[in-house]
Amino acid sequence: MYRALRTFLLPGARCWDTDSERSYQDLFERLDTNKDGKVDVAELRAGLKAMGIFRLGAAQKIVSSGDQNEDGCLDFNEFSKYLKDHEKKLRLTFKSLDRNNDGHIDALEIQQSLAELGIDISQENAQKILQRFELRYHALAGVMDIDGTMMVDWNEWREHFLLYPAQSLQEIIRYWKHSSVLDIGDSLAIPDEFTEEEKSSDRWWKHLVAGAAAGAVSRTGTAPLDRMKVFMQVHSSKSNRISLVGGFRQMIVEGGLGSLWRGNGINVLKIAPETAIKFMAYEQYKKLLSSKGEKIQTHQRFLAGSLAGATAQTAIYPMEVLKTRLTLRKTGQYSGMFDCAKKILKNEGVKAFYKGYVPNLVGIIPYAGIDLAVYESLKGAWLSYHPKDSANPGVMVLVGCGTVSSTCGQLASYPLALVRTRMQAQASLDASVQTSMTGLIKKILAKDGFLGLYRGILPNFMKVIPAVSISYVVYEYMKTGLGISN
Repeated sequence: MYRALRTFLLPGARCWDTDSERSYQDLFERLDTNKDGKVDVAELRAGLKAMGIFRLGAAQKIVSSGDQNEDGCLDFNEFSKYLKDHEKKLRLTFKSLDRNNDGHIDALEIQQSLAELGIDISQENAQKILQRFELRYHALAGVMDIDGTMMVDWNEWREHFLLYPAQSLQEIIRYWKHSSVLDIGDSLAIPDEFTEEEKSSDRWWKHLVAGAAAGAVSRTGTAPLDRMKVFMQVHSSKSNRISLVGGFRQMIVEGGLGSLWRGNGINVLKIAPETAIKFMAYEQYKKLLSSKGEKIQTHQRFLAGSLAGATAQTAIYPMEVLKTRLTLRKTGQYSGMFDCAKKILKNEGVKAFYKGYVPNLVGIIPYAGIDLAVYESLKGAWLSYHPKDSANPGVMVLVGCGTVSSTCGQLASYPLALVRTRMQAQASLDASVQTSMTGLIKKILAKDGFLGLYRGILPNFMKVIPAVSISYVVYEYMKTGLGISN
């Protein structure tokens, strides 16, 4: 089906002349489904979807770029001018990759170009990129006798990126790159990577702002499930079983419907400082761990990410304690965040703001490591089975991989998260009993068994898919609004 639609929409695309008005006219007429002489965002979006271009905002970006009279549509003159300008930019990008000017891009050229952008890949991985690109192109063109040279020529490059609004090499690299914006309320993953070009412009902070906004909306949307998780982590046991329905009923009876969002304010508030600290710390740790002039290796990147996460958590950890206390509070216990902080400081001292710090710190490594490893493994497995679609795995594939990897990371680190929450809540529950991390683990195992370490895992799993989906959609819309959609 995909192959038939692509052939229909782009007949003979690999043989186009850049200045051929007839070729543009044929494509325009096929995209103009209502035959009104204009292509609007909806028509273009349908055409892009038929070609496997699923990026949110791609159609809007093309129309906005080519719409000279600002009527929200492209007539034929605007459409053809956009394609001509776009091809010129694609030609420059192709030439920047084609270092020996032989009219083809090979694996070594891919590897060298990515290295200059701060992205270190092996020769083998560079060959895989070209192999998948070549297989996809030949399958779409109906050519079966691939010569095995694993090179991409200008026709292949143009045919693939003609109606994709990526123009520069940096944008095309981001097209292939995973962006870690999937916020599930536990920001323990390795920070996003930015190229030198992005860091020298305003793109990096716009990405961070978009990610923070996505996290805020995502956490607010799933706050009731997050509160239920914390409620079950602290109060549920073999002798006091709390079901999902029973727990929600209990919270609503005690504090009304609005009580389901207790603790969400500070949970959203801590996103910005945590993201900023993690990003800055990550850049510094990468410099410290890699020799000057050498590219950072995968294990160094993972270590830098874990240390950055630990640094950010250390700085904002008192907010984590406040979030837990506010989430568990009863009606009238605290008048707000500052009142809660004042009472903790007065009754328990400064040390109370770092209760549960050790299990929280230890939990970063299994979470970040497993999340990253599972994501790359799933994406690699998908690409190996779908080589023709490797240049654009699609939103659902990436979100699916991110959802599963985040879930696996949580499974590994959840017992430590539960112990952290119990320790944060200890003083407010029973001031006479202050158990250490190991003591609390032994107590839970003795009282509730191994499954006791996974109390509250159900609402935690339930929030993953909506949290990931909400954060992804909001992130993409925010990027479009901030002018960084690609």
